[in-house]
Amino acid sequence: MMKFTKQNFIFLLGGIMIYIVDIGVDFWVASKYFCQGQYSWSILILCFRGLSLLITQIFSYEWFKNDWEGTDTGKLKWIFLVHLFQCGIFIRYWFALKYGCQAAFKQKCSGDAPETDSPNLIQKQAIDVVTDINMLRVFKTFLETTPQLCVQIYILMEHGKSNFSQYVAIIMSFCGISFSAVDYQISLRKSLPDKDEFPVLSKLVYLFYKLLTITSWILSVTLIMLLSVRSSVILLILLWICGFTWTVKQHTTFCKSKKMEYLYRTVVGIILIFTFFNIKGRKTKVCISIYYATHTVVTLGILFVYMFWKPSIIKEISFTIVSILTILSLVLGITFLVVYYRCFHPNAYCRPQACSDEVDGEAGHKDRVKCCRFQNFIMQ
Repeated sequence: MMKFTKQNFIFLLGGIMIYIVDIGVDFWVASKYFCQGQYSWSILILCFRGLSLLITQIFSYEWFKNDWEGTDTGKLKWIFLVHLFQCGIFIRYWFALKYGCQAAFKQKCSGDAPETDSPNLIQKQAIDVVTDINMLRVFKTFLETTPQLCVQIYILMEHGKSNFSQYVAIIMSFCGISFSAVDYQISLRKSLPDKDEFPVLSKLVYLFYKLLTITSWILSVTLIMLLSVRSSVILLILLWICGFTWTVKQHTTFCKSKKMEYLYRTVVGIILIFTFFNIKGRKTKVCISIYYATHTVVTLGILFVYMFWKPSIIKEISFTIVSILTILSLVLGITFLVVYYRCFHPNAYCRPQACSDEVDGEAGHKDRVKCCRFQNFIMQ
């Protein structure tokens, strides 16, 4: 089992700071638009924030309920109230700091330590709670950060006017996407059996693969929005329907209740709009090839539409720069994808016995619920 180190604890502190700053930046940008009379953009940004916050609170409380099943109901009532006021993530960060500090700095190395304080158990508690936070951050990234980034770039290109807050929001969005992708993969390696360490070079290759492919698609969506906002919405809805349908056909077993499972599939459908998402931990060479081939065709199709529909805009320097960045990031992103899968991707997700029919866990067994939850939530 991998260890929760002092470096991991420092990254945890950094994640908390970024989360708080991100909240402040969102309200800052929204207030700027509101003061400028651009009420629709202000409301849209706050809606993205509110939607992601609501959904992450629902999943967070559901996981607490599953993990604490059979324990004191008074604690669950208190946890419910905290989530009702949309502050559940801070409870999770508190647990992460508590267990992370114990694992990284205060571990008992003596052999006669009680079972509840054993180093392995403390390490598992720290890794599990950070894993849950990183799963929630993945939801937040694709429910809020990524669509908000599309809107920010669209506003910048459509109106030509910019202010400091917009650039800060765009930079924070790219940072959020980057940290979310890498932290997720680190948690995956730590939490699942038969996983190797995630060396620095692997992290960089994976980061560039995710960031560049997502950037290319964000720019493509922005270009469609410049042509027609209605057309971009229709395209995104169609892509979501395809992603949701594929998720349903995979017969996912991430949640215990059917309602939560369909909410999970809905969220996965949104994530699939922007990046590939492996929800079963199986070999996905064909699926991922089809996915990025489709994105490539759509991206090239958007550029060809501009050439035939609005040939005058091709002469504009802004369009030339965005087009080059779109193609370049797509080519480089797919290159890093190939390198990652050929050289750095682990061969096995989990042991066969760990992926047996016991996917829903067993009441009162937190360790099994924790393990199975992440085994049914795998993004490559």
